[in-house]
Parts: sequence; C-alpha cells; structure tokens
Amino acid sequence: MDNTLKKQKETTDSKYIQQHLANERTYLAWVRTCITIMGVGFLITNLHFATLSSSAILGDTLSKIIGLSSIIVGIFALIISTISYFIKGNDINNQTYRSSRILVFYLSISLVLIFLIFGVYYIDVWGIF
Repeated sequence: MDNTLKKQKETTDSKYIQQHLANERTYLAWVRTCITIMGVGFLITNLHFATLSSSAILGDTLSKIIGLSSIIVGIFALIISTISYFIKGNDINNQTYRSSRILVFYLSISLVLIFLIFGVYYIDVWGIF
C-alpha cells in the first residue's frame, strides 16, 4: 500500500526536479537582470537632470531616450523570459527541451543600442571630442 500511495503522488514535474529547479533559477536571474536594466536607465536619467545645470538639448533628449529604452527593454525581457520559463517547463516534462537563443539575442542587441546612445550622450554632454 505504501508504494501505491507513493506512485499516486508522483507527478511529471517530480521526475525532473533538478531541471525544473534550474529553470526557476534561470528565470529569477532574468528577473534580476530586467530590474537592473531598468534601474540603470532610471539612474542615468536622474543623474543627468540632478547634476547638470546646463541645458544641453541633445543631452536631455538622449538621457530621456536612454531611460525610456531601458525600461522598455527591461519589460520586454521580463515578458519574454516569463514565456520562455513556461515553455521550458513543458519541454522538460515532454523531454523535448531545446536551447532558446531568442532572449539572449534580443537582450544583446537592445543593450548594444542603449550603450551606443549612452556613448553619444557621453560625447555630447561631457565634450570628449
């Protein structure tokens, strides 16, 4: 009887506990990454307007673009990582898991664009050239 009770409580998820826990850790890492991306954009925008007294129109605009694009990238990365979490969970249970590269590709391209804008901002506001 003890074996029968044990069999009844076993679920598909319990067969792959290690993989599901790794999937959850990965998802939480993406959540922390999204929060950081949004925080950096917010920080750059606030530092710009709090520390610079000159009215550099291009600098103001670039600062706003950096802040807004960081928030948008963070939100989209969170949405994609949440969808990816559930898809991976199903794939683990069905033993059809395939590595997804779309989130890494999207995030890399988005961050490169934000960093390029930040570079232009830095050149304009701080007068490097």
